Amino acid sequence: MTHASDPRVLVETANLRDLGGLATTDGRTVRTGQLFRSGHLCDLEVPGRATIDALGLRTIVDLRRPTEVARRPHPDLPGCEVVGISVSDDDNEFAVVANAMVDPDAEPLGPDHITSYFRTLVTDRLDRYRTVFEVATNPDHLPLLFNCTAGKDRTGVVAAILLRILGVDEDTVMADYLLSNEVRRRWIETAEIDYRRRIAERLGTKPDEVPENRMASLWALLYCRQEYLEAILETAVDQWGTWTSFVAEGLGLADDHVATFRAALLH
Repeated sequence: MTHASDPRVLVETANLRDLGGLATTDGRTVRTGQLFRSGHLCDLEVPGRATIDALGLRTIVDLRRPTEVARRPHPDLPGCEVVGISVSDDDNEFAVVANAMVDPDAEPLGPDHITSYFRTLVTDRLDRYRTVFEVATNPDHLPLLFNCTAGKDRTGVVAAILLRILGVDEDTVMADYLLSNEVRRRWIETAEIDYRRRIAERLGTKPDEVPENRMASLWALLYCRQEYLEAILETAVDQWGTWTSFVAEGLGLADDHVATFRAALLH
């Protein structure tokens, strides 16, 4: 099922979309049918599975933790290699916020906590992502899909950096990142109702009496926010001086490797 407002969205329920079709600052366009982002793929209905099969994927880079993979394994895709590269721990900041959200005695945590986490991806945790970019920027692995569970946070980080490497401007990159909020809106609305009920039970109150600060913690988890991605893009330049230096020194991608990737993906 495609998304009415953006034809790049190929399977809405999986937050699956093609990164092709976006323009770069030098007047070129990212090729379609080569680079895809998504959430988990284990619950695909027949049309969605047919869409996946038609992509002709050669590689999937799975960013999830082993426990997540075990709960929602990928469907069998003949001829496609699944490369598992877990980029987060079980006790990451998202888990901390989630636990605090339903603990009546815990201080509610909101967007600032998540923004800080995104910033530390660049300052302290980049080693977890280097292999991801080494694999994803190798044309021999195309067509390639990368995914996490919801296809918005870990996947959003990888998508944004790859698009910036390809020369897509920051406004367009940000729009692609925030598109997950629209694609996942039905799921978000359902999750809000469910979590409000659960939080109310834990707090001993009615759902319509749940304090807004508790909901703010939930919204920090459910939504992509501009400040999250800005924290990564700005910190990358702050740490390495320029975007080019970040790619070369931070991600460890040589100039000729980047040039080959760009040549394969742009026209």
